[in-house]
Amino acid sequence: MLDFKLLHQDKSSKARAGLLKTSHGLIETPIFMPVGTQGTVKAVNQFYLKEDINAQIILGNTYHLYLRPGTEILEEVGGLHKFMNWNLPILTDSGGYQVFSLSELRKLKKNGVEFSSHLDGSKHFFTPEKVVQIQRSIGSDIMMVLDECTPYPCDYDYAVKSTNLTSAWGILNKEAFVNSKPLYGYDQFQFGIIQGSTYKDLREKSAKELIELEFDGYAIGGLAVGEPTDIMYDLVNFTTEFMPLNKPRYLMGVGRPENILNAIERGIDMFDCVMPTRNARNSYLFTSAGIVSIKNAKYKNDFTPIDVNCNCFTCKNFTRAYIRHLFVSKEILALELASIHNLHFYLWLVKEARKQILNGNFINWKNEIIPRISLTKNNMEKK
Repeated sequence: MLDFKLLHQDKSSKARAGLLKTSHGLIETPIFMPVGTQGTVKAVNQFYLKEDINAQIILGNTYHLYLRPGTEILEEVGGLHKFMNWNLPILTDSGGYQVFSLSELRKLKKNGVEFSSHLDGSKHFFTPEKVVQIQRSIGSDIMMVLDECTPYPCDYDYAVKSTNLTSAWGILNKEAFVNSKPLYGYDQFQFGIIQGSTYKDLREKSAKELIELEFDGYAIGGLAVGEPTDIMYDLVNFTTEFMPLNKPRYLMGVGRPENILNAIERGIDMFDCVMPTRNARNSYLFTSAGIVSIKNAKYKNDFTPIDVNCNCFTCKNFTRAYIRHLFVSKEILALELASIHNLHFYLWLVKEARKQILNGNFINWKNEIIPRISLTKNNMEKK
């Protein structure tokens, strides 16, 4: 069983501070996981991830790693940790969301999903059992179950069928996990994924059915797929009522800084999203005073750091004027320096949230900082 200790819960909200133990290290929650879909966090090398950004865990993707480099390569080298030279924890998504995004190239069946590779069009079939097997080959510390992610909007009848399918697959996922062993001599753990679209009765049903299977942790899936933010917050708040207090809670694919803080308030421990790196590559930088569009001409002669309150490698060594110059000149270094900064900001944000939870001041701090950092039109600059 995964060792998760709940250290403190905020008296004014559901916000929690915990400690999650894996074979590759401890994870202090709440935590943000940089997305390393194909065994790399885009534009950032492992040294900066660990030593500067202070990432405690990263996320890989079963679908992509299965297609390339493939399980044979990963098994030959001894798993993804060795392949990418990363000695801290890794969580792998099951690939269910990626298959969902290939809606025109997939066929959903009772025992799995058939899909065509986005690389070469070749046919593949994922079953819950196969997804567990692939993640054994990857060697991730935490593996996610195969589920179906419904689109938004989604009619109730389809949501019922999808929720039932996710529950049925949950049983197969757990059986495959129990009946197989890790390949590399260290423990792996498995999280269930609660689905149900925007229907509360289905969210409750999904949560209760998966909790009966006693997974090591639980995720809320199927959100941040287009539904209004207030609906997402309401569903998170509703669903966490049914999630075990003594196990980690993961909100998949979310999101914006203000989304993360509002979800922490509602009892979530773990997050992932491509937003910090994707925004960085598009020249949008998160700071403690709002969003900076670094290609803006007003930064041409600005010789201050991106964020005077940030101590990341980028802010300690380079100016806004230089970063702008790199982007305007289309230099590759721009992508790395911007990505380092944005990821550092996200990891700082959850670390500060944890500190405020432990100090009993989370809500006051959250309400004060969100208006400054939120990704809203008021805080966005025009290029």
